[in-house]
Amino acid sequence: MSAFRPETRLVHLPKPVLTGSSPISVPIYQTSGFEFEDPAVFADGMTRPDGAFVYARYSNPTVRSLEDAVAGLEGGVAAVAAASGMGAINMVLLGLLQPGDHVIAQHALYGGTAHMLDDLVERFGIQVSHVPEHDPAAVRAAIRPQTKLLYLETIANPMTQVADLPAMCAAAREAGILTAVDNTFASPVLCRPIEHGADIVLHSTTKYLSGHADIIGGLAVFADDALYRKVWSYSCALGATPDPFAAWLTLRGMQTLALRMERHCANARVLATRLAGHPAVAAVHWPGLASHPSHEIAAKLLPDFSGVFSFDLLGGRAAGEKFMSSVRLALLAPSLGGVETLILHPASTSHRHLDESQLAQAGIGAGTVRVAVGIEHAEDLWADIAQALD
Repeated sequence: MSAFRPETRLVHLPKPVLTGSSPISVPIYQTSGFEFEDPAVFADGMTRPDGAFVYARYSNPTVRSLEDAVAGLEGGVAAVAAASGMGAINMVLLGLLQPGDHVIAQHALYGGTAHMLDDLVERFGIQVSHVPEHDPAAVRAAIRPQTKLLYLETIANPMTQVADLPAMCAAAREAGILTAVDNTFASPVLCRPIEHGADIVLHSTTKYLSGHADIIGGLAVFADDALYRKVWSYSCALGATPDPFAAWLTLRGMQTLALRMERHCANARVLATRLAGHPAVAAVHWPGLASHPSHEIAAKLLPDFSGVFSFDLLGGRAAGEKFMSSVRLALLAPSLGGVETLILHPASTSHRHLDESQLAQAGIGAGTVRVAVGIEHAEDLWADIAQALD
């Protein structure tokens, strides 16, 4: 399938190989383990990810289909799925880092990731330096002998800064440092970071990949087989194992990913453009707008600009709280990437772990509202937002 475009590959997902036939859709292997006639095959399957299926904490045919599908879309050699996006992030960080190591991360990060990095500093003596997502010179200046990893987000949560992946990955590679990129906000439809030099690509499959707000999951894709095997081995011990049914629902949702992303992006364009001209709004943060500081990078890197954006209301937190309590169609809820439009207040929810200076450095204000645009009709969404602003 490697010769086909993502839109086609999403429809024709990898399936288990049977004798003489193949299922049209991926079946659910709802089993905790597998029995053997040959003890040697049993033992071998415990030691490597490409051996026989042994135990669902190691892998499962349905989960493997998901791993193979996303690895293929991202251009990686293999992937390891996890029970959540944070499970995948922790699997990579804990599987690759040692006490005393140094990580370079961009300023604007998902709140859970920022919290985990702070925890690594406090509990394991791992040092973290923060740099702008668009500045390879800052990466080079931050590198130390102990530096092991550069951590980026294709489109940052929640202020949608876009990382200059080609330049940032090149700076890390020059120094022999691994680069991990959280590609959740873009999905493989809009960006494939391995093509720009990344070593690891992370996803919260909860979001755009599954697309229906009914599962929790995560996944890490690897450009290198040895790196994949190292993290797979650690993942077996960590035990952040995905459920086969959640993997099956993710595969089912992925088949409409390309179509959904078209609508998410189109709706975001309508809403962001109109909000930018509204007198109650101080600023709109969507990389598709020429006013966004990452617009030039985004236009080179992405074919479209995702369905998540944030905006700052005049009047600060009080205005934000009033707005969120006034919407009728959009849902006040966490997460993103589903068919429904969701809104939240980052400073008090997803980024509540950050102090005022950290919030300011990430660009998050007291009146910032994040909108994860769904696939409803754009005019219905705008009517709801407009009446809430009024």
